Amino acid sequence: MNLDPLIRFYDEFTPESVARFGEFYSADAYFKDPFNEVRGIDAIQRIFGHMFSQVTEPRFVVTEKVVDDNGALLVWEFCFRMKLWGKGESHVMHGASHLKFDAEGKVCYHRDYWDTAEELYMKLPIMGSVLRCFRKALSA
Repeated sequence: MNLDPLIRFYDEFTPESVARFGEFYSADAYFKDPFNEVRGIDAIQRIFGHMFSQVTEPRFVVTEKVVDDNGALLVWEFCFRMKLWGKGESHVMHGASHLKFDAEGKVCYHRDYWDTAEELYMKLPIMGSVLRCFRKALSA
């Protein structure tokens, strides 16, 4: 399986790219991340369209890939700036995507794994302070 076109799609992702999901995903593709669980290209497009309304300068960087006959695992960094908080500071979230492909080579299953507490909530102004205190109290 040649993942280079899909990786390039995410590497060069723009608001206009959202319309291109059908090139890479099957019509009834399943997508799940810590906040969403949907089926179908329209629903997946809504999630990524919403992302552009929440963050500026979003960029996915695939740092590792593992491919076998049953699918692939992409390890990535998601770089962005929040529109609502953070004074325009750059943020990086680390995660991985488990992908499965249909007979045509299109993504039919996409499951994202990332730690919402460490990668997002700890960066929020008030909630982050509370979580950092808990983390400190619970660490060895």
